[in-house]
Amino acid sequence: MEHLYDKLKQNYASGNYPYHMPGHKRNMTGYPMEEYYGIDITEIDGFDNLHKPQEILKAVMERAGKLFGAETYLLINGSTGGILSGISAAVEKGETLLMARNCHKAAYHAAYLRECRIEYCYPDFIESCGICGAVSLETIKKKLEENPDIKAVFLTSPTYDGVVSDVESIVREAHKRQIPVIVDEAHGAHFCLDERFPRSAVDCGADLVIHSIHKTLPAFTQTALLHVQGELIDRRKLRRFLQIYQTSSPSYILMAGIEQCISILEKEKTTLCDKFFEQNKMFEKNIKNLQYIKILSKESAPDQMYDFDTGKKVISVRGTGMTGQALYELLLEKYGLQMEMAGQDYVTAIMTIMDSAEGYLRLAEALLETEKDVLQSGTQERNVFPYAERKTPPERVYRISEAWEMEMDKVALEECEGEISAEFVHIYPPGIPLIVPGERFTKAIVEQLLRYRRQGLTIEGLHEDNKRAGIIREETYA
Repeated sequence: MEHLYDKLKQNYASGNYPYHMPGHKRNMTGYPMEEYYGIDITEIDGFDNLHKPQEILKAVMERAGKLFGAETYLLINGSTGGILSGISAAVEKGETLLMARNCHKAAYHAAYLRECRIEYCYPDFIESCGICGAVSLETIKKKLEENPDIKAVFLTSPTYDGVVSDVESIVREAHKRQIPVIVDEAHGAHFCLDERFPRSAVDCGADLVIHSIHKTLPAFTQTALLHVQGELIDRRKLRRFLQIYQTSSPSYILMAGIEQCISILEKEKTTLCDKFFEQNKMFEKNIKNLQYIKILSKESAPDQMYDFDTGKKVISVRGTGMTGQALYELLLEKYGLQMEMAGQDYVTAIMTIMDSAEGYLRLAEALLETEKDVLQSGTQERNVFPYAERKTPPERVYRISEAWEMEMDKVALEECEGEISAEFVHIYPPGIPLIVPGERFTKAIVEQLLRYRRQGLTIEGLHEDNKRAGIIREETYA
């Protein structure tokens, strides 16, 4: 079997002179990263074309498809390109998209570009950890019954915090109406590797599934896969949008990285998964005596019926008086442990099949020492999403596609209640909008943003050190 990486190295060693892009001409001897420049090429003879694959890139896609169980396309600008392409292929311009409110901003961008009318479905709320839960089948079913004009369903599962929805039941319900289901499974690319993980959305029958293989598998940042199956998605249209949203000059280094990831999984997935679950079991044993620090699991949320990704460690300090940001900084500065993100009263650590035993042990020891020396019972501001349990969704005055084109003014965040947002406002990561263009600020949303600001969390979409928000003056367009 011919491998892309090997062929790139052979080309570098061939002596063929490059009268073509890229501009470094593979002539970087003596400069840093020399090896990578040597295999960085454009679409030259013998190296296929990402947007019309016939040879070696087609073979890589077929191997990926066999591994994940669907027709597969390579993505070299992350899941974002897959989300934009998938929604655009499934929903015509101006049509209605049923979308989970806790989706990544890329899904909102797709709705903007396609001028979609959005119907939101709201996830449950896990009170014990202060995070969004799954989107229930009952919620989806009710929305589909009330809105017969819905053309596609878009979900995020697992969530950024590792919560998994009942995708199989949701797909079955949508397919009764010939409605395709798109699943942003960016954080669940590993699900297909072992039955001890939650079931992959591909196995659950979703029509389009997006995987960020760089998030939980051994692949370069920015690499992802788009899987399609069934008859509800027009392949020609999907390929058209992939060409629109992906560069015409794809990185062969990134594509070789995808192939390398596939090769590793083809040969070693069983061994790597066994190691993962053994190390995870030992980690749980090591932290079993934690009293104040809690880690999200089925046991910590016994009233919830959905599954959780073992690889996501949502580490909560709720009820200790400590904030998530403070724990994040402590773990980094004192113990050299870089968490994925900080929430209001928790941090998230991502564990994958490539983690070492040392990584698990260092985290366990740091948490035990932190609890012993730092934590005590206390109170802190509660993290309650303004639309928790679907009770107070913000009023939508304009579609995103309308609002983002309107004139913007800036006012103090404290004065935003009742105003219409001109921008997406969210903490990053994870990039889930608290409010989107065209929605009206509620008191609860303003208070939540002020809490985020007081705790020093990174808020995107605000101006002047998080002091002012962009709004649309309603009277201007009356």
